[in-house]
Amino acid sequence: MLPTTARLLVSCPDQPGIIAATTAFVAEHGGNIVGLQQHTDHTDGAFFLRVEFELDGFDLPRDGILRAFAPVAERFAMDVSVGWSDHRPRIGLLASREPHCVHDLLHRWREGELGADIPVLVSNHAHHADAAVWFGVEYHHLPVDGEKAAQEQRVREVLRAHDVELVVLARYMQILSAEFCAEWRGRIINIHHSFLPSFQGPRPYHQAHERGVKIIGVTAHYATEVLDDGPIIDQDVIRVSHRDDVDDLRRKGRDLETTVLARAVRAHVEHRVLVYGRRTVVFD
Repeated sequence: MLPTTARLLVSCPDQPGIIAATTAFVAEHGGNIVGLQQHTDHTDGAFFLRVEFELDGFDLPRDGILRAFAPVAERFAMDVSVGWSDHRPRIGLLASREPHCVHDLLHRWREGELGADIPVLVSNHAHHADAAVWFGVEYHHLPVDGEKAAQEQRVREVLRAHDVELVVLARYMQILSAEFCAEWRGRIINIHHSFLPSFQGPRPYHQAHERGVKIIGVTAHYATEVLDDGPIIDQDVIRVSHRDDVDDLRRKGRDLETTVLARAVRAHVEHRVLVYGRRTVVFD
């Protein structure tokens, strides 16, 4: 069993002394640092830091760390958050017809690859009931039936009832309202089947085929009220050719979709993502 750690994420204007002050704070309270990564954005003059330290021997309670760190944060004008290696955020999966991302995430979860819990799966189609039973998660079939606002309200009620902290759109082909995005701001991960910002919106594989591209890709990003415009967490590509029709592009893209979505979810769960404007810093 690995020791429990705290993961401190920091963003602030770049200036001397940030790492020294942060590591000194950890040392002064008896913490043992087991990981430290940093990044400087020289274009914007911004600095990003992730410090992971063991809680065994640390003399502050979890709910007192940010309060005690406040003088350091104020000195450097930091935005700070902290997470815990033993915290398993509750994930709500939303899906439409396509099953591959749902099955992949549920398999990884059951195999212990994700440091999270998945208590519920919601779909606007009735395609995933058997998978939910097999993997042991609660399933809600909530069709749209022309009442989009009412359906979305029911989805939100289900997610709240399960104390969902992270919403994963595992090929959920419905546009979320601004209110939905605001309720889980920074906590909704979508997989889009194109290499954004290319081919935004619906039917991106059709768009790619019509354009005759030689590379297709997929993008995992945080969903916002602006469609397919949220901060990008992960992407990947694969080569295609003139021989590939739309079905070929879909088939090749599905493998990428599952892999990229899983990487993005894992990065979020492990507190390795810092959002900076429309961009992200994703630590290793």
